[in-house]
Amino acid sequence: MAVKSKTRPPRTSGGKPWGGRFSGETDELLEKLSVSVHFDRRLAPYDIRGSQAHARMLGQTSLVSETESRLMIQGLEELKKRVDGGAFVWDPKLEDVHMNLERALTELIGPAGEKLHTARSRNDQVALDTRLYLLDVSRLAGSELRALRSALVEKAEADGLEAPMPGYTHLQRAQPILLAHHLMAYYQMLSRDQERLRDLQKRLDRMPLGSGALSGTGLPINPRLAADELGFARLSENSLDAVASRDHLLEFLSFGAILMTNLSRLAEDIVLWCSQEFAFAELPDGLSTGSSMMPQKKNPDGAELMRGKAGRVIGDLMALLTVVKGLPMSYNRDLQEDKEPLFDAADTLLLVLPAAARMIAGLSFNRERLYAAADDPYAPATDLADHLVKRGVPFRRAHGEAGAAVAYALKKGVALADLAPDEMARFCPEAAADVMADLKLEKLLAARSAFSGTAPRSVRRQIKAARKALLAEERRAA
Repeated sequence: MAVKSKTRPPRTSGGKPWGGRFSGETDELLEKLSVSVHFDRRLAPYDIRGSQAHARMLGQTSLVSETESRLMIQGLEELKKRVDGGAFVWDPKLEDVHMNLERALTELIGPAGEKLHTARSRNDQVALDTRLYLLDVSRLAGSELRALRSALVEKAEADGLEAPMPGYTHLQRAQPILLAHHLMAYYQMLSRDQERLRDLQKRLDRMPLGSGALSGTGLPINPRLAADELGFARLSENSLDAVASRDHLLEFLSFGAILMTNLSRLAEDIVLWCSQEFAFAELPDGLSTGSSMMPQKKNPDGAELMRGKAGRVIGDLMALLTVVKGLPMSYNRDLQEDKEPLFDAADTLLLVLPAAARMIAGLSFNRERLYAAADDPYAPATDLADHLVKRGVPFRRAHGEAGAAVAYALKKGVALADLAPDEMARFCPEAAADVMADLKLEKLLAARSAFSGTAPRSVRRQIKAARKALLAEERRAA
């Protein structure tokens, strides 16, 4: 695009867009402290979109001429091509992405570029940019999260419905469950994360442009025009809140921290399952690493890194909470520190989620080992107590009688279900003669038929409901 006319040299100290009030050069250390373009330039596509909508609105409200508005929009499109192609030259002396793009626009189209900032502040500009960025990131993260949940459902149905395993409390074997039930527990946890993300998207749907530096503007703008072009259903209600609040960033980081905490727990299970001590599962070679010293090693590094990166995202949330907690109304430069934790968390989530889905899909389970561990000699103790309750024994007494039977079996070195009828009657006199049949593994699993239980029919219901929910979500996303 040809330059419309020569750009007038800036009439500000040191060429700063805010320098009219100042004399002399900015201190070198303050210059280094102030610059943010090395990280906030990733907002350039969103800054350009917002600026094009703003320029069009300025023309429609006659704050600039139609020709000037058109020049701005075309010039911004040319800058977008340069940014996308890697040809844009970023100048740290212009501090941030906003002023770099505005200066480049002015150099490209002439004085009309100096009018782009009419009725706008960098304060409402960056609030808009981060909302547009987060809307995109949340859609991407939502898609990857659905894919992970779908991988859990697929693995549960394909490998877990016929695979008993021990359930644990305190990392001690507690009661037998189905592998599918365990996997579907993570599906439920991640489904709540998906709900949190959808709720955030509703609150992101407010356009702050028009709030100015803090109090709006006295110029006759029409923010609704820009909001419609950018796809926002609502405008920000209060200009102070629009430029000062970072709730939307905090909410995304909170979502990310909770999600990564859930993924860290999933990663811990994978690490345990793949250990020789458990030997419940194995990751494929492509999702494992070796040791630089020990040739025999096969390490679940992907799961360990997923577990480790949870601390990173939790730290991003803590960093921004700490920045925001003591700030007076409205905008303060401290808020420049909001972007690096935001970008770091977004990058981490978009890296970890597809890796987690691939790990779940790649896991192969050792059903024999799972079954042997589930068929623990003393796991039926609760079911023995339940059997006594069904025969009228108060639960506390039933608990004590079953515990005494376990202690005797341990001392004798036999399984609970292998006690002779007279031995069982000594500790549990109300037990039926066929009590031992109720203590077999398959009976134990089938008995857990409550709505949320681990009985095969209950888990099949969970899987069916999950498939229906995922299909509905995919349709909404499309």
